[in-house]
Amino acid sequence: MNMAKSAAELFRDNLKYSNGEPVKVDIADTTIGRVAEAAACADKFRKEGVDITLTVTPCWCYGSETMDMDKDTIKGVWGFNGTERPGAVYLAAVLAAHAQKGLPAFGIYGRDVQEADATDIPSDVQEKLLRFGRAAVAVATMRGKSYLQIGSVTMGIAGSIIDPAFIEEYLGMRVESVDEVEIIRRMTENIYNEEEYEKALSWTKSHCREGDDKNPEFVKRSDEQKERDWEFIVKMTCIIKDLMNGNHKLPEGREEEAVGHNALAAGFQG
Repeated sequence: MNMAKSAAELFRDNLKYSNGEPVKVDIADTTIGRVAEAAACADKFRKEGVDITLTVTPCWCYGSETMDMDKDTIKGVWGFNGTERPGAVYLAAVLAAHAQKGLPAFGIYGRDVQEADATDIPSDVQEKLLRFGRAAVAVATMRGKSYLQIGSVTMGIAGSIIDPAFIEEYLGMRVESVDEVEIIRRMTENIYNEEEYEKALSWTKSHCREGDDKNPEFVKRSDEQKERDWEFIVKMTCIIKDLMNGNHKLPEGREEEAVGHNALAAGFQG
């Protein structure tokens, strides 16, 4: 249980969600030695909506009874490298059980032997725990979200071809697609929040400095044209954000556009 508390503290202090909040960590109500306790832990985690599990142990216990059997959770196992305690035996046995059952798991073990009653986490173990935590939080964040494809492949650029199978099977996301004309439609019909647009335009004028225009005079854009370009770019940015995440502040009667595409990432294709 002390290992669990130490790992939980490490995660809370060092890992954050994409919105900047510290990760939430739950701990089983009891230590786990047999299947009934493993089932009670799984039930608690299911109710709490846990996506990632870390099993920690300083000693041997019944691997196939105590392991996380949920096929949808992201799993790590930390076996304590300590005197008089075969944490390594459990780690090796339970990782083999995971492999046998087709459940991927990330194994964590310290380089140096520690005293049996040690409560500190060595630096190499901390890095392995945090590496697992960062990757797991990223995977859990992507799961069920969308990549929003704006436009499609143009000019024969194969790098612009979206592969839905890769995004669905490897990243656990889905692909949503809109034509670029949707951006122009929303501009033309004022389907954006005017207050947000004005705020973004003000920020852009304060922070985005124009570089030197090295074009010959006959093709240089006038100050009036540049002003319109900036307005177009800022409006487009606000609209793409709305397409990705939705916006409840859109004008009345635009409830469908206000929903968005549940997108974590987006981009122009071509």
